[in-house]
Amino acid sequence: MVEPPGHITERLRRLREIMRRRNLSAFLVTDPVDQFYLTGFDGEDGAALISARQVHLMTDSRFDEVADRDAPWANKIVRRGGLTEAVGKLLNRRRVRRVGVQSSHISMHDATELRRVAGGARLVAMPGAPDELRLCKDATEVATIRRAIDIAQKAFIATKRRIKIGLTERRIAADLEHEMRRLGADAASFPTIVAIGPNGSLPHARPGDRRVERGSAILIDWGARVSGYCSDLTRVVFVARIPPRLGKVYQVVLDAQLRAIQAIRPQVRADRVDAVARRRITRAGYGKRFGHGLGHGLGLKVHEQPRVSRLSKAKFQPGMVFTVEPGVYLPGVGGVRIEDDVLVTPEGVEVLSTLGKGLQEMVL
Repeated sequence: MVEPPGHITERLRRLREIMRRRNLSAFLVTDPVDQFYLTGFDGEDGAALISARQVHLMTDSRFDEVADRDAPWANKIVRRGGLTEAVGKLLNRRRVRRVGVQSSHISMHDATELRRVAGGARLVAMPGAPDELRLCKDATEVATIRRAIDIAQKAFIATKRRIKIGLTERRIAADLEHEMRRLGADAASFPTIVAIGPNGSLPHARPGDRRVERGSAILIDWGARVSGYCSDLTRVVFVARIPPRLGKVYQVVLDAQLRAIQAIRPQVRADRVDAVARRRITRAGYGKRFGHGLGHGLGLKVHEQPRVSRLSKAKFQPGMVFTVEPGVYLPGVGGVRIEDDVLVTPEGVEVLSTLGKGLQEMVL
């Protein structure tokens, strides 16, 4: 009999421990991200029903071979009708009485239908169960995130060399995404942000037709997705010279980021690290121009737990991977955000991204 890979076995063991504590006989996984995390199957259509001893993987004929390739150890069910109907039949056949469901990833309609066809099985809302498993990354995940960061960094270095006066934001973004693909990324982690000059004051600016000029400040926020895992980085580059006002802001933001990273270690609360960066920016007079949180978790989703903000009481634990990205945004002038990806270790923190970020290093 084919056994699941060791990292999948460990994830299933941890989920089953949660199931045991909640007195569940099965857990229904409908979020594709969690399905991949727990089974390795990444088909677009599917659901997994996990019991104490088995994993039942349901999909349709389009992903029949994919299921064999990704999860040959699972009990594959190629459905002919609707997914809800297939799940209901399986719950009936297995005589499941209490099944955990991902209430944040199942519609009210599907939940109603599932209750109707489930033969008396009680649906127990479990909105955050796999999320808490994904909170701390295992060695396999960290290695994959490192690859995603490496590809993103190499793509940035190559793209930066080709930036010249006259190029549009749209062209630079396309070049960077093409370079990540060329280097082995499955895709960009999210739509690449390239914001020239005043557009940099928009934290989530969309690349348009603004062109590079001498003296332009260009904010670039990008990431590579590799084997499902994301990287997320931001740098600001300056063309030929540094605008004095943004040069001052850059030094403040860089200092805030370095201080925040230095404060990260196990059992420290996220809001306290956010406060370290926010205090530096506020004392420099830009507190009202730093409106977002300091960072966010990174993994199979580009935004996941832990949140690193003034509202987050989460305590850092070894294995957590997240961004540290303070920013200051000046309408009509531009913006500065500096973002790196970090890993909490038993001793403190490791900065996984290695791109230079000194002010003079950022001049093209």
